[in-house]
Formats: sequence, structure tokens, C-alpha cells
Amino acid sequence: MRIGFIGLGSQGGPMARRIIDAGEEVALWGRRPEALVPYAETGAKIVGSPAEVGAASDVVCLCVVADQDVLDVATGPDGVLSGMSDGGIIVVHSTVHPDTCQRLADTARDVGVTVVDAPVSGGGRAAEAGDLLVMVGGADDDVARCLPIFEIYGNPVVHLGDLGSGQTTKLLNNLLFTANLATAVDTIGLGDSLGVDTARLAEVITHGTANSFALGRVASAGGTLDRIAMHAGGLLRKDVGLLEGIAGERRSHGEAVLAAAHAALQRMGSES
Repeated sequence: MRIGFIGLGSQGGPMARRIIDAGEEVALWGRRPEALVPYAETGAKIVGSPAEVGAASDVVCLCVVADQDVLDVATGPDGVLSGMSDGGIIVVHSTVHPDTCQRLADTARDVGVTVVDAPVSGGGRAAEAGDLLVMVGGADDDVARCLPIFEIYGNPVVHLGDLGSGQTTKLLNNLLFTANLATAVDTIGLGDSLGVDTARLAEVITHGTANSFALGRVASAGGTLDRIAMHAGGLLRKDVGLLEGIAGERRSHGEAVLAAAHAALQRMGSES
């Protein structure tokens, strides 16, 4: 299978590297020439446009940042779809609105290309180790074709359902993580006000039933959200906003988790 990869940042770079190191035939393109430098001496084929990636690939993986980036790279004048052949698959590894994946699928259908959404969680280190969580949405046959690729950098790889279900699941995960940040920092602050050493409190809770990934991040930052605000505040705000928009008036549950998530974002200065 010929594989294309676009989006060679801190997340996508290690994913692409694992595909290359697995001996697959890979075509790469990047908006920034410097992003391609680490692959110059590998077996990957460096091409000049997204269209050339499409022409050289059976499956093209996109790991760009935002919704418009996905659409621009895939459907623009020199986008992936302008070069891709009938029967190809575009995989959206970016975390975007499920409707963006459906819009892309509607356009891709006209040229015989299908779309799978597969946002990931775990960061660059998990990608390097092959331990990314890959949340997949799409038709069974398309997902089956992509599974050998996903298993190069993902463990576990979970097929959630139809196109867009991977994105919805990733957004729910990030919503709960953001909410957990608020409860973690409040608990540590409450312990401090009651005279409990914050470092010792964090040590106890991280070994107890109330442990969470969010608590670990707060504890390692000294009981504040300052560090995570610097690195991820904007992305978490984006994801919480996307999920809230998806839920809309249909929401019969979720008020508590949304309120906690907004409390965390306010503490991080990531919303007004």
C-alpha cells in the first residue's frame, strides 16, 4: 500500500517516521520546507504539493491543525483530491468538527475517494512508541484497509462507528480531561487551605481511587494550571467549544462536565 502523510509536526512527525521505518512506501509534503529536512535521508519520497501526495498514494493521512487546514490541503486547487485516484482513502488524524469530515467526504465522493476520521491521543512520545490511542470513524471496509497503517503507531485502535464518530469521541475525551483539570486543581487548593501539604496530597491521590491523568498534570505543575495553559489552553478551548456546539439543544446530559470544563478554561485564561 502506498501511503501519503501531510502534517509533520510534534504529533504527525513521529507517526510518519514509524510508517517509514516500517518499510512502507511513503510520500511526504509539508508547508514548511524545514519540516521535511529530517526525512531527506530516509526512504520517503518528498514531493512538491498535496496533489502529488495524492497521486503517489492509496491512503493519505492528514495530521494538520485546524478544520480549514484539512479542507485546504485536501480540496484546494492543488489539494490531495486533485491528484488522487478512484478508490483512494483520506484519513483525518486532526481533531476537528465531525461535520468537516462529512464535508470532505461529500467532495471526495465525486472523484471516487472515501474518508476515514481517526483522531489520536497520547502525544509525540506515544507515537514514537507505537502506543497512540486511535479513535476511528468510517465504513467497515475503509477502516479495514487502513488498520495495518494505524497499527504501526496505534495501540489501541478503536473503531467507534460511522464517519465522524472518532472525532466526537476525541472531543468527549478532551472535554472530560478539561473538566478533570478543574476538579484536580480545586481539590489540591482545598487541601492546602486545610493545612495538608500539597505535594504529599498529590502523592496520595495519584495512588488512590481518585487518581486521573489530569491530576498528574496538575500535581507535576505544582498544583496550578499555568503550565498546561501555556501548552494546551487554546486547543482545549477549541475542543470544548466544538463539542458544546455539537451537543447544542439536543443535550439532555452534560451540564456538570461542561461547567467544570469552562471553569478550568477560565482559570487558564483561555476564554473570556
